[in-house]
Amino acid sequence: MLMLIGSIFYIAANPQKHKKKKMMIITGVLSLLALVAGFGLMAKFGYSYSSGWFIVKAVIWLFLAGLAGMAYRKSKGFVTTALIVSSVIAIYMVYFKPF
Repeated sequence: MLMLIGSIFYIAANPQKHKKKKMMIITGVLSLLALVAGFGLMAKFGYSYSSGWFIVKAVIWLFLAGLAGMAYRKSKGFVTTALIVSSVIAIYMVYFKPF
């Protein structure tokens, strides 16, 4: 997840059109690895897939996967703010599991 977030920050800081294909491949592979690792850890620790905090985390994962593509079209401020806010919400959900 750290590499995925870092690569999205990299794209948001300097969205170069000639590196778009390479960066989209990298973020796609990292996103897939995060998805597989997340489901593996859920199964290993025996958490329920229907719990509220897991659903919120899955929605944030989908948003992060799409945010890499948005970085080439939206403003730098929007992407950076969205990335920070979604990361903080995801971290909060992992540690506190409010619902």
